[in-house]
Amino acid sequence: MPLFKRNPFGHILFIKKWIIRIFGLISHRRYRKFNNLQIEGSEIIRQLPDNNVLFISNHQTYFADVAAMFHVFNASLSGRDDSIKNIGYIWNPKLNVYFVAAGETMRAGLLPKLFAYAGSVSIDRTWRSAGKDVNRQVKNSDISNISKAIKDGWVITFPQGTTTPFKPIRRGTAHIIKTCKPIVVPIVIDGFRRSFDKKGLNIKKRNVLQSMVIKKPLDIDYENESVADIVSKIEYAIEQHPSFLKVLSPKEAEEYMREEEELNKKREFWSS
Repeated sequence: MPLFKRNPFGHILFIKKWIIRIFGLISHRRYRKFNNLQIEGSEIIRQLPDNNVLFISNHQTYFADVAAMFHVFNASLSGRDDSIKNIGYIWNPKLNVYFVAAGETMRAGLLPKLFAYAGSVSIDRTWRSAGKDVNRQVKNSDISNISKAIKDGWVITFPQGTTTPFKPIRRGTAHIIKTCKPIVVPIVIDGFRRSFDKKGLNIKKRNVLQSMVIKKPLDIDYENESVADIVSKIEYAIEQHPSFLKVLSPKEAEEYMREEEELNKKREFWSS
């Protein structure tokens, strides 16, 4: 590989490789020592093509979710079966792995900017900015960049666009799926919210059982299925349909129901 070879976004792969190596070494103990990451589905990772793959997942922290996926993907490709034991796999990481993230998050300090260089496809959220609700147009450049990343490799996205559980699936993910026609692989994670702070940088609690379940690719009729049909499939695949609420803890369920009541009040206002 030429020393200064770049990816489609202009990032120098040599630099990207070292960023992934360093952060991989730093973060490994968070999933192997301080907490225990239980993995299912490594064999599915090894069966995927080198590009045109979209991973969809529920979201629990800003950064720890993605970091864990980088570990699991590279360990799986190196022959580990449902394990990230022996971190040697990080020496030769897959470099065409990207993740979709809010631009304001990835610009907030030096550390997020380094994370962004490791593979962020930064977008401007149309519904939220600086902690406030907004309503703005989708940028064509954002759609183009996600499409470019899918064409080049693997893309991780969190279709709810928030770390709050059981929020609606953003329809933009379904539009991307219909447009790019990628292989869509669902991932369901758990335990990250309990073990890390919201950003996923600090350990909040140790000895938490974290889990990552990689499911078989979704069967999607890209031409004939509607956006609503695909949204519904995503909702069930990442276990964020309201029917899964029964698995929440009482505290989480209470918080969710409180938020729903507030939303219902707004709906009553707009329908009156």
